[in-house]
Amino acid sequence: MQIKVNGINYHVKTIGEGEPLLLLHGFTGSLQTWSPFINDWSQFFKLILVDIIGHGETDHPEEVDRYSMEHVVHDLKQILHTLNINKVHLLGYSMGGRVALSFSILYPEYVLSLILESSSPGLELEKERLARIDSDIVLAERIERAGIHEFVDYWEKIPLFSTQQQRLSVERKQAIRQERLGNSSSGLANSLRGMGTGVQPSWWDRLDRFQKPVLLLAGEDDQKFCVIGQKMHKLFPNSKILIIKDAGHAIHVEQPEFFGKIIKNYLINGQVGGI
Repeated sequence: MQIKVNGINYHVKTIGEGEPLLLLHGFTGSLQTWSPFINDWSQFFKLILVDIIGHGETDHPEEVDRYSMEHVVHDLKQILHTLNINKVHLLGYSMGGRVALSFSILYPEYVLSLILESSSPGLELEKERLARIDSDIVLAERIERAGIHEFVDYWEKIPLFSTQQQRLSVERKQAIRQERLGNSSSGLANSLRGMGTGVQPSWWDRLDRFQKPVLLLAGEDDQKFCVIGQKMHKLFPNSKILIIKDAGHAIHVEQPEFFGKIIKNYLINGQVGGI
């Protein structure tokens, strides 16, 4: 379905019954990211799948300000209002995790629990933020100049996804490639400019005030996000952390069966062990 929010047409799907679970994909992804888990999870939860602005079948406006993290999470709140939902579990991967955390910090009254896969609260230091903004602007210009096919050729080979090249079947890699190619150059470029890690608010100093249950997931081979996850775990008052063996940045891709069980077991039983 299409839900119009503040002038933007969002592509949204709802599947299943039970407590609502809002699923937020990563940069270059779409709601198709969660396809392998829908049949199982929808037996227990009402799944809300959203193409984040600039991605998939959601609009990709020219106004960069429209992609700001504050605007995006406000849009999500309005989508929930349209669906008559006032509380959700949130699961976000990478960029989607930053969106999920931002939503949770700004609208905690809507959150039942928060699950972050390979995510961060942004950058703490001003010099880090400025450097990241500069690099994201360069990447955004590259996407617009070279086009979506050249960018996807580049993006799938960056070190962050090196473990996928080793572990995934040709068919699975092709499916991820097609999902990425389904995005627009302008949407991805403006997503970097408007809600990249450098330009988004840093939430490090707000984590200790978030009282809801949090599950942090990181792949053992993704050391950067293992360190970030451990640091977040020490700050959240009510969090659990799980480091997944034989997985890099995209745990849901490299260990899908295990990932599916982790999410379901945590949301149903509040546990991360004994899976």
